[in-house]
Parts: sequence; structure tokens; C-alpha cells
Amino acid sequence: MHSVYANIGYDNRVKCVTEFTMKQEQGWWCGAERCPSPNYDTRPEHVEIDLLVIHNISLPPGQYGGQCIRDFFCNQLDCDAHPYFEQLRDMHVSAHLLIERDGNLLQFVSFDERAWHAGQSSFDGVPDCNNYSIGIELEGTDQAAYTDAQYTSLARISAQLMQDYPAITASRITGHCDIAPGRKTDPGEAFDWSQLHERIRGVQQET
Repeated sequence: MHSVYANIGYDNRVKCVTEFTMKQEQGWWCGAERCPSPNYDTRPEHVEIDLLVIHNISLPPGQYGGQCIRDFFCNQLDCDAHPYFEQLRDMHVSAHLLIERDGNLLQFVSFDERAWHAGQSSFDGVPDCNNYSIGIELEGTDQAAYTDAQYTSLARISAQLMQDYPAITASRITGHCDIAPGRKTDPGEAFDWSQLHERIRGVQQET
């Protein structure tokens, strides 16, 4: 199932991200292309969504564009297509959202459900961050600068999520590296946290 924007030009999708307040429809983001993943389950009862986790991914590493990330999160990746993919053959993971280099949005799991993005993790002493977090992937690597379009999309999404889930505060927007130290390094040294928070404040002042 696709969003109403999935079959129209990219320029219109960017307009939706940058000019209009982004709203959810039953946990799915208006303006994001829907790519439902089988890799999710139900959040535990009475768990409040109170954490936003930022990741990065590129497949193969350092290569952008194409269908590989989408296919990976939907268990459709051809693991014979590239030597790097062999290590992914038996992995079943997902994120709620992916922000591509041009700012385009793909959603794989409803925010209401538990995406498999964090793995073994802990934040503020509470383990298993998948239970209470939303995971957003940026197409990129630890070392390469992220694009202006990605920061624009991420800031607007973050601001709206903070409104929809008030327990997600600025101090509870974190990186995969922070919830799984020593195991994960993303979004890496290339990610500009101060720019993100400045842009979030700008979006909040607009609304």
C-alpha cells in the first residue's frame, strides 16, 4: 500500500515535507512512501514511546540510490548481487523510516508497532530500546556529510514526533552509537547534532 504521494513526482513529495505539517494516519506518515516490512512485532503493553533513535545505512556501504535498502528491510535483498550482502543473508531488521539522500521518505513499520532497529541496546538504564523507541535511518555513512534535504526532512519529522509523542524531548533524541556503545557507531562523526536541534527549534517556532 502506498501513500497518496507515492506515485507523483519527487518535487511534490519534497513540497509535502518542507511546506506542510506532517501528520500521521494510524501510525503511518503522510508523504512517506509505504513499504511495509514483515520485520516488526507488537510493542509491550503500557510502554510509552519516548525515544527517537537516529541511524545510518547504505547498501553496499558508501553507495547511494537504488532499491537495496528497501529490499533489505522487506526481506527481498538478493544476497548474491554483491559480496557484502552475504553477511546480511539471515538478518531480519527494519526501521520505521528511511530518509534518502534527496530527502525522500520511505516508511516500513507503523510508529505504533515495534520495529527491529536497535538490537541489544539500553538508554538511561532501560534495556531493549526497540520496545519504546522510533527508529529513523539516514541513507549515508559515518564519514560522509549528510545532505541539506536530509536534515530538513529529519527536523520536520522530529518536531512532529515530539508533538505527537510528548515524552520524546530534545534530550531523548539519540544515536544508535549511544544506545549500543562499542557495538554501533552510527550516525557517526559526520552527523551534525547541533544543526539538527537548531532546525527542530526553527520548525517548532513556525508552528
